[in-house]
Amino acid sequence: MGIDRTVTAEDHLQALATGRAAVLETLAQMQLSTLDRSGLDEHTYLMVRLAALVATDAGPVSYRVHLGDSGALVLPAAKVLATLLAIAPVVGSARVLSAASQLTTAGFLAAAPSSVR
Repeated sequence: MGIDRTVTAEDHLQALATGRAAVLETLAQMQLSTLDRSGLDEHTYLMVRLAALVATDAGPVSYRVHLGDSGALVLPAAKVLATLLAIAPVVGSARVLSAASQLTTAGFLAAAPSSVR
């Protein structure tokens, strides 16, 4: 896979940042069989991945790449919340709040109504 020289570096970076880059195919290949090799059930596997994304303060595109690009999170909201609560003492409240925002931006969570506090 070569780099298209007619496309600018900015075009490549924009595609990567929005999850449209050909390099994502390579990343997807890295993901193949990791669930099976881990020996974890799917929900536990996704909760571990969620914890890693939170710990690294990943951006929305990373959440989409690693948790599913369909915009529909496979994990029930209760498991997402439980995972965030479990890791909060380790990663800190700022990372947990950032993760909730990133999950919303990634399209996995609906924006909270202004009355929810």
